[in-house]
Amino acid sequence: MYTLEIAGIAIATTDADEAEAREIFESEDFLDDVRGFTSAGAPIWDGVSAFVIRSATEDEIEAFSEIEDIEDDIEGEEGDEFDEEGANIMFLVDIDQFDDEGE
Repeated sequence: MYTLEIAGIAIATTDADEAEAREIFESEDFLDDVRGFTSAGAPIWDGVSAFVIRSATEDEIEAFSEIEDIEDDIEGEEGDEFDEEGANIMFLVDIDQFDDEGE
């Protein structure tokens, strides 16, 4: 598992391997999305600050697993949020509003 860190703050974790995590976190689509997200009213990324992709910590892995377990309990089986075939991403910061929520 790997984590995207911006300005020393862990932003998101993925269950992808390192190559796939880099592909996801460095993709223009993902970066465009993150550039538009806010947390507590502040932008998550200003579009210029350096970011780091690093191995997830034990706490981040545990948080990811807890969310996956909750999804399983809600669905009664494997949840929609966690796709067994592809990589999953969990934000570690509260996102104020995703662009598609207001539409």
